[in-house]
Amino acid sequence: MTSLMAARMMPQTVKCWGLIDMARIRLGMVGGGNDAFIGGVHRIASRIDDRYELVAGALSSTPEKARASAAALGVPRSYDAFAEMAKAEAARDDGIEAVAIVTPNHMHYPAAKAFLDQGIHVICDKPLTATMEDASAMQAAVAGSDALFMLTHNYTGYPMIRQARAMIADGELGDIRVVQAEYPQDWLTTALEDEGLKQAQWRTDPARSGAGGSVGDIGTHAYNLACFVTGLVGESLAADLHSFGQGRQLDDNAHILLRFHGGARGMLWSSQVAPGNENGLKLRVYGAKGGLEWAQEDPNYLWFTPYGEPKRLITRGGSGAGDAAAAVSRIPPGHPEGYLEGFANIYAEAADAIRAVQDGADRDTAMGLLPGIDAGMAGMRFINACVTSSRDNAAWVTL
Repeated sequence: MTSLMAARMMPQTVKCWGLIDMARIRLGMVGGGNDAFIGGVHRIASRIDDRYELVAGALSSTPEKARASAAALGVPRSYDAFAEMAKAEAARDDGIEAVAIVTPNHMHYPAAKAFLDQGIHVICDKPLTATMEDASAMQAAVAGSDALFMLTHNYTGYPMIRQARAMIADGELGDIRVVQAEYPQDWLTTALEDEGLKQAQWRTDPARSGAGGSVGDIGTHAYNLACFVTGLVGESLAADLHSFGQGRQLDDNAHILLRFHGGARGMLWSSQVAPGNENGLKLRVYGAKGGLEWAQEDPNYLWFTPYGEPKRLITRGGSGAGDAAAAVSRIPPGHPEGYLEGFANIYAEAADAIRAVQDGADRDTAMGLLPGIDAGMAGMRFINACVTSSRDNAAWVTL
């Protein structure tokens, strides 16, 4: 067991750039009231390693709901609007040091900008924004602020994803040739948006979600993971987006061909109308010397096949796993570690980065492997290119 694993398993003790740091980061939240799924996920993730304390929030666009949620969650300071919150918290000696933005996509930019302008670090849900115009404005806001901007592509925090990334970086697969990513779900097989389900309503609404449906909601996760693990950069794509839901304005299924700089080729499938699939994110990478396979629903296992040799199973915390996986593992081998822990790894690394820049570290160095504005812009370019390509009969579009 590594020292980092041991530290994360000890209650009330956290690691911060090699030093024990007991001070929790004062956290705020925009959106994510007590009935919001993703808000609950962010709150749990922020507390797993005891690095944060939620002290303020503008938890709903409706003031009454915001106050009720704050009271239910025990959040000391409730605000009716995020702009009011940003100014008020920046003026306090005990104001928030970071804020989690967990609103629908169209509110990411205005909320994040309000806090970036006050020098408050931002942890934002993905995708970056709803439109390329807002994404460019967000990029400028990040560049003009001293605060950090972090995007919660939580699957990058899984131990076996870090293992796969390290193996590819070390050349164990040789030159990468083929990348296959898929993310099928089935929850929008019926028109849940017409039945009043809040999560379905905003995700199928272009005004709140943006131009991409499944490709923006889950396709961006698959694309981000493919690039994060392989180190490849997308060059161009051809996409066929389709909506099978009657009257649905955004795609619920996408088939995409990818070309990467350097010559590798890829395929990506995202779907929210594939019965029998709950959260089937999978990644397969093939190089000149071997291949890797990983499935999110079986996250502790990574399959590695050196060319011409039997397939090998690498397990989290067990046989074949290295330092990259151990650094983001908390519990002994054989225990499931997945979605919430992956999210928590992003929050833990964000806490390290925040404390580091407060101590004078360079922003880029402090970010480490955290997804930031560059990953967000790559995701927005991916969505935009997919929509553009599909409208032109799956023509190839440069990223």
